[in-house]
Amino acid sequence: MLKQVFGKAWNRGVYAYGDRIMPCLYVPTSGFHNAQVHRAPRSFFGVEDFVDDNNSRPYTYQKEKKSKNPQKHVSFKQRTIAYLEPFTLDVFISKRFVSASITHRVTCKQVAVAGTNSKDIKAALKSRCDIPACIAIGQILADRAREADVYTASYTPRDRDKFEGKIRAVVQSLIDSGIDVKIYLD
Repeated sequence: MLKQVFGKAWNRGVYAYGDRIMPCLYVPTSGFHNAQVHRAPRSFFGVEDFVDDNNSRPYTYQKEKKSKNPQKHVSFKQRTIAYLEPFTLDVFISKRFVSASITHRVTCKQVAVAGTNSKDIKAALKSRCDIPACIAIGQILADRAREADVYTASYTPRDRDKFEGKIRAVVQSLIDSGIDVKIYLD
């Protein structure tokens, strides 16, 4: 590998280390590192090369996410919003179907889910992606949310989504069915 990296600057041979002469696969022939040859590591991909400072475990680190600005102030609202408004509404609309879910922020569990791709709803609709389908999804999701004792949710549209048309129909039918939805628009 070193021969490929450094090209013709490496040859087979021996090198002197102190008063001893040791065989080596490749020895530098050019004035590289002040013409001094450095010793190889004591093992080739051995465990001692990949051990922690306290020799506890071999090279299995998990990267911790570090903030780019550790002195950045985190506001009270940012720290408590997940507990004050624990349920979020997620609406996904594709060319073929519509789905919506209410998720608990802290535990990341879906409390209520409705979609036009499910068997019981698919049979009752003419089209799976038009405005009446969106209204039906909102009503079904509201019923399932009430069964799970969820009466409030917050909704923030994705960056690419505009709050109009089919998305607005889903959210409006949720509000009409008795679920209080707090909408955060930028």
